[in-house]
Amino acid sequence: MDLGLKDRVYIVTGASRGLGHASARALVADGAKVVISGRGEKAVADAAAELGPNAVGLASDNAEPASAERLVAAARAQFGRLDGVLISVGGPAPGFAADNTDEQWEAAFQSVFLGAVRLARSAAAALGEGGVIGFVLSGSVHEPIPGLTISNGLRPGLAGFAKSLSDELGPRGIRVVGLLPARIDTDRVRELDALSGDAEAARTAHESRIPLRRYGTPEEFGNAAAFLLSPAASYLTGVMLPVDGGARHGF
Repeated sequence: MDLGLKDRVYIVTGASRGLGHASARALVADGAKVVISGRGEKAVADAAAELGPNAVGLASDNAEPASAERLVAAARAQFGRLDGVLISVGGPAPGFAADNTDEQWEAAFQSVFLGAVRLARSAAAALGEGGVIGFVLSGSVHEPIPGLTISNGLRPGLAGFAKSLSDELGPRGIRVVGLLPARIDTDRVRELDALSGDAEAARTAHESRIPLRRYGTPEEFGNAAAFLLSPAASYLTGVMLPVDGGARHGF
């Protein structure tokens, strides 16, 4: 199936590793061009080099107010157009309600929530008909995850913003979509498993509750993201797609 991605241009944040990088890799593999970002200059440069000549890296922190406009300008300067963005950021600090500090909440709000809102607004102003804004969220949009209280507080609100944005931008032909990963085999998920004191036992327990009985791969997530961002998904907007092996048991 031709996704229609050839020569389309996307911004992918948090793409030096993990889900963002897997998504950028899937986009490039199908012919798209990408501007990827992350906080570490060397990590972003290395990731862009790995992706090849259709990728450009820009060290950028979503929490910085000027970051959004810099990324949009970079896409236009490097590739002459912008067709979409995928907003992915690292997960906020783990912890329970009694443990997380005001500083942790504020830092997470700036990067996970407000940074995403800024980039979505900047992208919306730059995109034309056929454009798309994607958010990498979490299964916590539907069900809180024990020990991830900050994420549980911020991700559902961001999903609400995305849904509102889809209503507002729909008349302009711009789509807004969300992806809800659960146990994808990334460094972040391995770190969370290790917090239990027995990473292997934690993984086994989680896998036993997933209908497919395994963690997903970053490549599987990236393929789902590339489809949702592509013209092949042109009549999908306002949707939140679980990429979780069936872990969400509700409809």
